[in-house]
Amino acid sequence: MNFTSEPIVSVKEASIFQDNETVLSNVNFSINKGEFVYLIGRTGSGKSSLLKTLYADIPLRLGDVHVAGYEIKNIRSKDVPHLRRKLGIIFQDFELFQDRTVSENLEFVMRATGWKDRSKIKKRATEVLMQVGLGSVSSKMPFQLSGGEQQRVVIARALLNEPSILLADEPTGNLDPEVSLGIFELFKQINKSGTAILMATHDFKLIETHAFRRLVCENGKLIDEQKD
Repeated sequence: MNFTSEPIVSVKEASIFQDNETVLSNVNFSINKGEFVYLIGRTGSGKSSLLKTLYADIPLRLGDVHVAGYEIKNIRSKDVPHLRRKLGIIFQDFELFQDRTVSENLEFVMRATGWKDRSKIKKRATEVLMQVGLGSVSSKMPFQLSGGEQQRVVIARALLNEPSILLADEPTGNLDPEVSLGIFELFKQINKSGTAILMATHDFKLIETHAFRRLVCENGKLIDEQKD
């Protein structure tokens, strides 16, 4: 497949920090529309810090990073929510409000990102739940769902604003192998619809059986296996 459009993510000569310690230096890579890319490496190798830098949760101190049209190094705090509307962020530990129903979790995010029309909010929440195979859980509380179902809700939440890329941090890390495969198949479906995916993972069985480009965090460097 050829990717000819402007990259969604462009990273040049960046250093990635965790607290005040450099975890990755001289990082260079780009991700184009529709790509599926693994981010792999040992615990503590910088994967999560890199993802957090991309969505402006950790400041970029050195280098040049552009994500979804935003320059991360000089991004203003008031523009960070606008950046994140163009991204879908998926966490390993779900981060759902346990005292709100599934639909209320989704509606909270939509209102926080500028949705105002109640009927459109309801319609979009239904659409994304159907997309992830959870059309009948909108009135349930998160604790009433299995781990795999909760992760599907998290993916639905990430899709609400039709992001150009999903940034997923160990999305199958807490799930059983069979459930993990179902979640991964869902990611593949989303990717086929044109959404790029950068997925940090330790699941080497998935990596070995589903061949996609790999970015490897190792010894303080990021190796782009497409180039090396």
